[in-house]
Amino acid sequence: MEEPLNTEQQELQGIIADTSIIVDVKGAVKNPGVYSLSADSRVIDAILLAGGYSKNANSVSINHAQRLQDEMVIYVPKIGEEPSEIQAIASVQQSTPTPSTQTGSGSQTGSQSDKVNLNTADEATLMTLNGVGPSKAKAILSYRDDSGPFKTIEDLKNVTGIGDKTFENLRDFITVQ
Repeated sequence: MEEPLNTEQQELQGIIADTSIIVDVKGAVKNPGVYSLSADSRVIDAILLAGGYSKNANSVSINHAQRLQDEMVIYVPKIGEEPSEIQAIASVQQSTPTPSTQTGSGSQTGSQSDKVNLNTADEATLMTLNGVGPSKAKAILSYRDDSGPFKTIEDLKNVTGIGDKTFENLRDFITVQ
């Protein structure tokens, strides 16, 4: 029979639980899988834990310095994979998962109320969008501060780091009410 934990042990267990995260490393790494790391770890730490890159890895688009988040998927593309394939596979949605395939007769993926309002969203909310990490979220906020509210969702393409492909991936999930 196990002894009950004393207060100090319970606090220590809580601290340990708060400082570890679980990430899923996929794609062109030697040992794809789910790994537990400390909360202050970076993408490079997860890749190294997964045995490093395989010979056919294309690591150019990987931000090795990005801080890991719990439940994050790190996808290392293979040489020759298209960026749109990578974004579809590596979607990191924390609050509202987005289906990777459309169903029905080409209906929009989400109602107006589900969409992220570019004029009111904070950094954390922007980062729930597929393909928007901390740097793009900050760029969106900076653009909004400098240029005023977005008038149309197409104005998002004026933000540094947001090109046509990124915009097309975000089109159905954003609004400028």
